[in-house]
Amino acid sequence: MTSAAFERERRPLWQGVIGFNLLSALVLGIGGFFLGTWIGGQIAVGHDYLLGTNQNDVGLFMGYLFGTIGWLAGLGFFNYPLARMAGRPPSHRHHEFAGIGRYFRLCTDHKVVGIQYFFGVGIFFFIGGLNAMLMRTELLRPVEHPFPAGQYISLVSLHGTMMIMMTSAFIVGPFANFLVPLMIGSRRLAFPRIESLTFWLTPLSGLVLMSAIARGGLPTGWTGYAPLADQARAGMDAYIFAFILIGISLTLLGMNLLTTIVTMRAPGLTWARLPIFVWGILSTAILMALAAPVLVAAQLMTVMDRAANTGYYLASQGGSPYLYENLWWFFGHPEVYILALPGFGIVLEILPVFARKPLWGYRLAVAGMLGVTLLSFMVWQHHLFVSGMNSSLRPFYMFTTELISIPTGFIFLNGMGTLWRGRIRFSVPMLFALAFFFNFLIGGLSGIFLSDVASDVTTHGSYFVMAHFHYTIMGGLVFAFFAGTYYWLPKMLGFALNERLAKIHFWLMFVFFNLTFFPLFAAGFLGMPRRVSTYAPGLQGLNDFVSASAFVLGFSMLVFIANLVYSLVFARVPAVENPWESKGLEWQLPTPVPVLDFERIPVFNTTPYEYGVPGAPPVATLAPGAVAAAGR
Repeated sequence: MTSAAFERERRPLWQGVIGFNLLSALVLGIGGFFLGTWIGGQIAVGHDYLLGTNQNDVGLFMGYLFGTIGWLAGLGFFNYPLARMAGRPPSHRHHEFAGIGRYFRLCTDHKVVGIQYFFGVGIFFFIGGLNAMLMRTELLRPVEHPFPAGQYISLVSLHGTMMIMMTSAFIVGPFANFLVPLMIGSRRLAFPRIESLTFWLTPLSGLVLMSAIARGGLPTGWTGYAPLADQARAGMDAYIFAFILIGISLTLLGMNLLTTIVTMRAPGLTWARLPIFVWGILSTAILMALAAPVLVAAQLMTVMDRAANTGYYLASQGGSPYLYENLWWFFGHPEVYILALPGFGIVLEILPVFARKPLWGYRLAVAGMLGVTLLSFMVWQHHLFVSGMNSSLRPFYMFTTELISIPTGFIFLNGMGTLWRGRIRFSVPMLFALAFFFNFLIGGLSGIFLSDVASDVTTHGSYFVMAHFHYTIMGGLVFAFFAGTYYWLPKMLGFALNERLAKIHFWLMFVFFNLTFFPLFAAGFLGMPRRVSTYAPGLQGLNDFVSASAFVLGFSMLVFIANLVYSLVFARVPAVENPWESKGLEWQLPTPVPVLDFERIPVFNTTPYEYGVPGAPPVATLAPGAVAAAGR
């Protein structure tokens, strides 16, 4: 079937409601949850040791498991393997039907999956942001009001967990799925059904996590440390299963992206010509494929401790809570770079376009990304400096933590070198990219205090750590996300965003992000502890200022949402095919991108960064007769 035929085909309206879609997934998922809970209850009957603290953890885990199976069945994930087992021929139809209904079902078009990630993950990111606003409301006064201590720690835990889970997919999900095939000259990712699976596990993990609210919340913070996790109420089961789902999703997505980039590049696309954003995704995929399984293993052992009376993390039964800490942070610190590396790729992809000059130090940038990837597995124990670790290990992890600043510094050199003597255009994507460097620099410099044992022991439990983390992740990742959003979203959706609203969004977000988090360095030095709803009365003025700034920061996100709704629903101004005059291959395609991407597989001639180079050839040309190589 041709691309044009795909675009013309439509399903009847009734098939959009009745069939395998989000509605049937919710129905079967809820039904599966209650069925699994009943089966788990029958298993636990007569086995008091399985009932824990007067709750049936077996029933809950079985409920979440059967609910997941029902969710996937409702979306149609079992249709293809069952049909193949029944001897039916494989179908090459991608379910790429016109209309909004394709975004609410299993779809193997990588562009649809990218847009699903953008809006699906964005909803849960918004929920996590609302939790942050509630936390800052509580901190307007130094005494408990309006939330008691137990509810406040649940707010902190849900906010942190939701943000970590969803930001893991915040850049890789939308931009990698949509853009990597276009940038490397492929028509799809290597495993399209697995690509769709990785998305649909992500909102399910968010729904499972939110169910913790109805089951007593979370007392552990976002790290879920043992043995408190084993002693916690039933809300902890939701946390554990949600992280298992997101860990599986990250693992599969990482393997899919690795396979695609290594094996499906178009002719002429050598490693030295690979777009720098794709290098960022490749580095991230390595971390996802190697680190996320450790997260799944750690949570599965917590499941066994809670539901089967094992003692992996319980000292009273011969286990050790330090095992959980090591497993968690062996995932958790590479996770920081799962968030940061795609941001590096975005800003380095954008800078040459708006500086109108080649990317400075291309090979140095690649070395920096790969260096961060390698060293990120060697620094995790700096999170355990205050946990009673063997003191002889501290110098090594202090050294490796400080060493990782060198390849990270390469990225800053690439950025500054690209800007040097460039003809800079301060469009909205460029503004967010420049803000990324400013914010991430503060995050990096403050991280030096936490890599040193003596200063880390002083600041570890304070707001200093929280300020550092937000400068690194929100100041880095989220600003890079919005840089990519304003740069690529017109290509992804086919409509231009309002530039005036975009600039209002940028300035509100940049100014009030810094006014929110920079004062928290001072609060940390003044002794304000994390995850505590009460504090010294002398710090109320500082906290009130921070809360007021945070509310304006939250309002800036509403400006972005208003821009999105106005541009897509009301204005609907068609996007120019290449508004930024970019040389990237993705910008040489029509807007919106056709279903099959390329009528012919391109042949690459050079890198996409030859700005201002006289006589530079186009980045790629179409290869006559190369259609048979599609999806290679």
